[in-house]
Amino acid sequence: MNIPFLSLKDVTALHGAEINEAVCRVVNSGWYLQGKENERFEQHYAEFIGTKYCVGCANGLDALIWIFRAYIEMGVMKSGDEVIVPANTYIATILAITENGLKPVLVEPKLNTLEIDDDLIEAAITPKTKAIAIVHLYGRDAYTDKIGELCKKYNLKLVEDNAQAHGCKHTDGRMTGSIGDAAGHSFYPGKNLGALGDGGAVTTNDEELAKAIRALANYGSQKKYVFRFTGRNSRLDEIQAAVLDVKLKYMVEDNAHRKEVAHYYYEHINNPLITLPDLLPDDQNAYHLFPILVGEGKRDVLHDYLEQNGVGTVCHYPIAPHKQECYAKEEWNIPQLILPITEHLADEELSLPIGPSITLDEVHTVTDLINKFCL
Repeated sequence: MNIPFLSLKDVTALHGAEINEAVCRVVNSGWYLQGKENERFEQHYAEFIGTKYCVGCANGLDALIWIFRAYIEMGVMKSGDEVIVPANTYIATILAITENGLKPVLVEPKLNTLEIDDDLIEAAITPKTKAIAIVHLYGRDAYTDKIGELCKKYNLKLVEDNAQAHGCKHTDGRMTGSIGDAAGHSFYPGKNLGALGDGGAVTTNDEELAKAIRALANYGSQKKYVFRFTGRNSRLDEIQAAVLDVKLKYMVEDNAHRKEVAHYYYEHINNPLITLPDLLPDDQNAYHLFPILVGEGKRDVLHDYLEQNGVGTVCHYPIAPHKQECYAKEEWNIPQLILPITEHLADEELSLPIGPSITLDEVHTVTDLINKFCL
């Protein structure tokens, strides 16, 4: 038996004929960067998310970097300003902040939601705070009305990291990625909307921000050989844009299968060692990942047990950002932050197989193995 955590080959095969046609179309066109495929995908993705603008770029990290860099170029932020960010995110969210000379202020999550604890945010706000970055981690909606109210009260920008939540909605029907002032998206192959390589995008309703980001990601140029900014080369290529446009058509359908898998896990996992995060209404979770918490120090043992039985799982993320060597000497992390909930999640989180290509029979097998686990 072999049940991979996620088979990218099988995911691609679901829409393989159309993907192959799209790739061949680009290859035969002779135009490989900044062409009609990008224009088409950007238009379609902006319409899907519900924003006026979408700017493709090289990857999800760059998307977040360009948001903060553009705000600096626009005079909204400056080096040394603070950005509130969840402590339990993937490190890319924090890298985008520090890359721009901004200071991350790490706030703990709620254990039952795995998302930033909005009750702790206001105490972390200082006169230097310029933004709140929320992360729709695992595909779960992280936005709350309280966060929106804090942004208004303190005149803060709201930046969304939507790398894991393509197709997720808030309770008012807005798509994540359209709720804040700007959002970064990743199209890494394993995402709900994944390319055949790296890719990313920024969505926003702010025209000035969108223009600045497009220039920054194109060497800093808004006109050929004229450079307003010191930018970089960070562009979404035509093949990836064409592939993403194909997969976008099926993402709601593919996400529906993820939700069917997730509901089976919620209804049938029954093991006293395992805790599941709160079940959200279907629209509020794109189920990019299905995280469980494994108690009594048995996370790694369960991982090995499932692997020995042919089931792939992944720990997201076993070392919290504030405990990474790259941030050990940062002023904001000396002495090293103590974040017990974040560290608890790093010790206990395990992600189960979920995706558009996994079969329900395979899900049943995974669940049975988990329920039999009793070390």
